[in-house]
Amino acid sequence: MCVLFVANKVCPSYPLIIIANRDEFHQRPTAKLHQWPDSNITAGRDLEAKGTWLGVDNTGKIAALTNIRNAQYIKTAAPTRGQLVTDYLTSTKDDQQFSEQLRQQGSQYSGFNLLYGQVGQLYAFNNISGKVEVLNEGVHGLSNASLNAPWPKIEHGTAQLSKYLEQTDSPNPDELVSLMQNNQVAPDHQLPKTGVELELERLLAPIFIVSEKYGTRCTTILLFDNNNKLTLVEYSYDNTGTVVGKVEICNNIDRA
Repeated sequence: MCVLFVANKVCPSYPLIIIANRDEFHQRPTAKLHQWPDSNITAGRDLEAKGTWLGVDNTGKIAALTNIRNAQYIKTAAPTRGQLVTDYLTSTKDDQQFSEQLRQQGSQYSGFNLLYGQVGQLYAFNNISGKVEVLNEGVHGLSNASLNAPWPKIEHGTAQLSKYLEQTDSPNPDELVSLMQNNQVAPDHQLPKTGVELELERLLAPIFIVSEKYGTRCTTILLFDNNNKLTLVEYSYDNTGTVVGKVEICNNIDRA
């Protein structure tokens, strides 16, 4: 997962909305969004490392991962970061205990952010700073730096999601996905400096990345309504940025 936006207690009818893009090499084998047969997790799956980038369980727990883009935070032979999502979704620890586990063990991994929690109480952990942040009410953006970092695509995406939710109380996945298909590139002087060549920085700058070998593989829309209905919609793309698949899964969550 390389960029996501969260509307936390913004829309009256949907207390939680997450829209997220997963950017990855097109050749990396991936399973589409599905109910995992060996657990209570609903998510796509990285078939190479067996982890995932965004998932939920049947009690309403939610987790999503983004990598931190900086070569100095890459560790050889480190555990796969995609396992962190499943670790949270299968953990029997409460959120405070899990947060402490992240603080103690996060340095083992290459740079990452983990968004985790449930409707009404979400957290973001950054393993470089070692800090856990509580997401307050509002629209938030998370990409390959810290929560709400002033990257152009974060500022643009949060503004566009906020504007969209001001205009409707009934968000539509087919409309929300269009926000995540924006391939606008900011001017060079506004681009973050993450240690990669300028040409690569430009390629990675948009919300929606299109190139032959690497790009946005899927968009996931998560909608949680006031009746405890959780809807997940995943749109998958080929290397031209064309939608080649759509999966929708709806579950009624028992939060008792």
